[in-house]
Amino acid sequence: MRLKLTIAYDGRSLVGWQSQPEGNTVQDFIEKALAETAKRPVRIHGSGRTDAGVHALAQVAHFDAPDEITMNPFNWVPALNAKLPGCIRVMECEEVAADFHARYGAVSKTYRYDISTEPVLSPFRAGRVWHLPRQLDPYTLREALDLFIGRHDFEAFGAKRGYETEETSYVRTVTAVGLEPIEWGWRLSFSGDGFLYKMVRLLTGTANQAAQGRMGLEQVGAYLDQPPGLARGKSSFCAPPDGLYLERVEY
Repeated sequence: MRLKLTIAYDGRSLVGWQSQPEGNTVQDFIEKALAETAKRPVRIHGSGRTDAGVHALAQVAHFDAPDEITMNPFNWVPALNAKLPGCIRVMECEEVAADFHARYGAVSKTYRYDISTEPVLSPFRAGRVWHLPRQLDPYTLREALDLFIGRHDFEAFGAKRGYETEETSYVRTVTAVGLEPIEWGWRLSFSGDGFLYKMVRLLTGTANQAAQGRMGLEQVGAYLDQPPGLARGKSSFCAPPDGLYLERVEY
């Protein structure tokens, strides 16, 4: 039986989703909880990686329950949560088709990014927002964000992992970008068919440079769709992981 998990986590004390030798990742903790429940190793597959310090409201993953375990999907939720640290919680578990794949079946993801413009950051938001106690022009911020909508080559907004080749595609489609005022700052959202490594953080950081008057909108737009074979400019304005949340994965 293939089961789909919806998982929330506070990434402040974690080193990301992907399994690491030190074991302090979301995948490691969940696979340990699965092994304790199933009495055998169980591999889990996530919809994608999140970096150290990044949070998730609804990360999606799947695993195949051993045939001898007849526990219904609902009971996997308390069984796993009893074995997980408090910063990770399985929110839902449901049976899915045998060909469902959390990563390859995803057609859209939505990330949000929270920015606090408070003069003094509340300790209850530390590690959960980007504290940017500066004046941001919301109109310029909106214009900068709008530049990212559509299908573009986003290589200038992607950090390298080290295994890229000449055939690696950096083309992605951003279907929507939101900007919402909240009590203590701003909430940005990005929806699209996929995102490069650190892409949302680089888009956020670059748009905020424009909103602070440190970069013109034409400079922001010039990072997009640069011709291959030329010396490519790269955005170096990467927002910290603190304010980033994986909000939703669509199938």
